[in-house]
Amino acid sequence: QGHIVCNWKVRWFVLLQDKLLYYKIEGGKKEPSPKGRILLDGCTITCPCLEYENRPLLIKLKTKTNTDYFLECCSREERDSWALDITGAIHAGHPVQVQELHRMKNSFKLLENISLHHIVERMCDSSTGIKLTRNLQQGNRYKETFTGSALVDWLISNSFAVSRFEAITLASMLMEENFIKPVGARSTEATRFSDLSEQFLDDSTALYMFAESSKKNISSKEELQFNISELSGTIVKQGFLVKQGHKRKNWKVRRFVLRADPAFLHYYDPTKVENRPVGGFSLRGCLVSALEDNGVPAGVKGNVQGNLFKIITKNDIHYYIQASSKAERAQWIEAIKPLT
Repeated sequence: QGHIVCNWKVRWFVLLQDKLLYYKIEGGKKEPSPKGRILLDGCTITCPCLEYENRPLLIKLKTKTNTDYFLECCSREERDSWALDITGAIHAGHPVQVQELHRMKNSFKLLENISLHHIVERMCDSSTGIKLTRNLQQGNRYKETFTGSALVDWLISNSFAVSRFEAITLASMLMEENFIKPVGARSTEATRFSDLSEQFLDDSTALYMFAESSKKNISSKEELQFNISELSGTIVKQGFLVKQGHKRKNWKVRRFVLRADPAFLHYYDPTKVENRPVGGFSLRGCLVSALEDNGVPAGVKGNVQGNLFKIITKNDIHYYIQASSKAERAQWIEAIKPLT
């Protein structure tokens, strides 16, 4: 955002150790000399910045001379990546803080022995839980609600996540598993029209409340039985991915575990306290491939865009899975291929 005329312009940014340079773009190329610079010594960073309701992808930098810079990114992933790198440059003289920032860039992992049920119980605690308030939105009054940004702050302050990106991922899981639900126009519209990875809003105007989750009673006949041998392989890779269901074709967050000798891919429901898979299959004879990001491929339902890959078992069962980024998708495919 410009300082004199408060309009928004595309700039090419270059992050150095002590400053952030920005260049004008002419003819698709950046000019040789920078248009300006932001000195990072003594800078404070706010991300996400909620000063503009219709611009959720902002980063705010305040210099030690109290000059405000508003920078808008193209995606939440890009925003968080830039914020981490800029914060690392601000704290370049503190190696311990830099190491912590690099650790925050690792893929999201739910803390061991912590289930979504436990997080919700903590959220509901009358003294240490999330604060519930009444809110008025477009003439409608909502009781016992909390905002998206308040939930992100609470998850970080209670050590369930170490970054806003991780907290958003965790909040999305809580919403996907029907522990919380959106209320009001802002948050409800996001679930209808946003990409799957952006349906939960880290926003002070997006309202949420606890949902009445019904416990599913599964009979012993419906429970999946797994051979002990297939769970005894060496764990090659694990992490959270989004998987399309076979019957309802809805999308659910699952913790995937890839094992070798024997080669199996199992997935777990993070809402369950017991540590047993809800599905899995042998990788022998499987085909794995990335799906094109332009459009929704045949066989895929719902408003899902990008970072998809497909696994076809030797019994011709098709699994559609979504990663959080192209890089993560490539890592999973590279890990699975040698085991097929």
